[in-house]
Amino acid sequence: MRLAGRWRITEMSAWDREAIDLDGPGFIEFATDQTGQVRFIAVTGWLDCRGIERDGSPGVEFTWDGVDEGDQVSGRGWALLVDDNTLEGHLFFHLGDESSFRAKPFTSADELDEP
Repeated sequence: MRLAGRWRITEMSAWDREAIDLDGPGFIEFATDQTGQVRFIAVTGWLDCRGIERDGSPGVEFTWDGVDEGDQVSGRGWALLVDDNTLEGHLFFHLGDESSFRAKPFTSADELDEP
């Protein structure tokens, strides 16, 4: 899967960068075994992923479940590789918020920002 790895969430339509990085650098991560993780604001989630292709671009669709400040949350989402260094996607909370997002490959500088 070309999207495998950790991607730093750089933009979300519903929240600003300060909010995204509230609990450390916001990220979405895809593993080769069709699992993954997401973290932004106070949300931590675990993904169940399926590889897709849309308009010739590789991508992934996923469902997720996790916690938001101790409350159980879940939802779905998708991401597409728009170029070698950019993911664009959308994340939905079940019966709640939604946001588009943009992400770049996680770097060693991003790791320095970890709590």
